Amino acid sequence: MIMEQFILSFIASAAFGIIFQAPRSTLLKCGLVGSLGWVIYMLFIQANIDAVTGTFVASFVIAMISQFFARRYKTPVVVFSVAGIIPLVPGGLAYDAMRNFVQNDYGQALPIAAKVFMISGAIAIGLVLSEVMNQINKKVRKRKLWR
Repeated sequence: MIMEQFILSFIASAAFGIIFQAPRSTLLKCGLVGSLGWVIYMLFIQANIDAVTGTFVASFVIAMISQFFARRYKTPVVVFSVAGIIPLVPGGLAYDAMRNFVQNDYGQALPIAAKVFMISGAIAIGLVLSEVMNQINKKVRKRKLWR
């Protein structure tokens, strides 16, 4: 089960790397970033931990790995993070929420829309927190060099 999830999310992330015109040399790495993030998310779901928490942790890990690859391969971090975050985007839930709104079924639409907003926020917070930690790490290393 997990291996299937890994392979399919790898293909999805690498395919989005192609769509976003990422350099060919980065496509395997884009797929790896996305598949690792998705597997982390799936492990949280299988452990009956909230999807928002799983999304936050997975997006944080995706951003950290993306920053590592960006430094290692001298490539912009956005190349890896955008393709890697794609499997976590709650597109199906957003569709369901909009469909329910259009059908005037607000009782069903509002909880789904709230979950979409929370998952989207978890993605954003995970990416931002990773960047903040990266900046703090850079400042600490820079101060150690000057002493």
